[in-house]
Amino acid sequence: MGFVGIIVVFATVFGAFILQGGHLSVILKAAPLELVIIGGAALGGYIIGNPMKVIKAGFKLGVKAMTAKGPQKKDYLDLLQMLFQLFQTFRKEGPQGVEKHVENPEQSDIFKAYPSVMKNHHAIHFICDTMKMTLSTDLSSYDVDDLMDGDIRAIHAEEHMAQHAVQAVADGFPGLGIVAAVLGIVKTMAHLTEGVEKIGALVGGALVGTMLGVFGAYGLIGPTATKMAADIEAEGRFLHCIKAAMVALQRGAPPLVCVEYARRSIMPEERPTFEELDKATKDIKKAAA
Repeated sequence: MGFVGIIVVFATVFGAFILQGGHLSVILKAAPLELVIIGGAALGGYIIGNPMKVIKAGFKLGVKAMTAKGPQKKDYLDLLQMLFQLFQTFRKEGPQGVEKHVENPEQSDIFKAYPSVMKNHHAIHFICDTMKMTLSTDLSSYDVDDLMDGDIRAIHAEEHMAQHAVQAVADGFPGLGIVAAVLGIVKTMAHLTEGVEKIGALVGGALVGTMLGVFGAYGLIGPTATKMAADIEAEGRFLHCIKAAMVALQRGAPPLVCVEYARRSIMPEERPTFEELDKATKDIKKAAA
């Protein structure tokens, strides 16, 4: 939906400008150099203020914000099915039966059956690393809860840094637009003897800088940073769903109860129904019989 939003922003802003009798030629003539000033200064500040890993993460998450929708209902249902199958294996075959799956998830028939979960590398490592620890060490459910909470915070710490860095760029864009406008006015001062038309064109070009700064901040970069934050939050909910199931397993709950704990942690709009999960788990039991 990101690109749809961009189209709406450009269509309404510049469409209304044209309908008011404005001429895009004025903006198009001034915009390239104004954008060099504003965009260049913003990029430079972004590089100065952040380590390279955060810079790369910011670009990566920005592209993702424009193209990705976050975990959907089908993704959650796949996750619950996969966890149920994994926990069933653990219950029937014991630690050795499940160890081969968590040691090499890329080669596991259980993991490979759910590509929508497999593509989420954070989730796969989250599941496998936790199960390796619980299989090799006697941990209480409270220990597992704390362990997984810390992992979730660590996983998203760098992403939050990247999101804040992009938001800082958005916050600075209007000010950089003013810098571009002031430079345009300085340029205009050298042409005061050349007539009203010339001065008007130069001042109009300078004001384009202010417009682009505000437009870029509130119409493009700011909303992108907001979407990045929403994506990080959505990924966090996906991991919390896994945590709910894993903690229930450590308490000794049967597989069906474990995935029900996980299902109840999902937001209603994305949550599979009890009937959908019940049918999915029965299908898994039939296939295993």
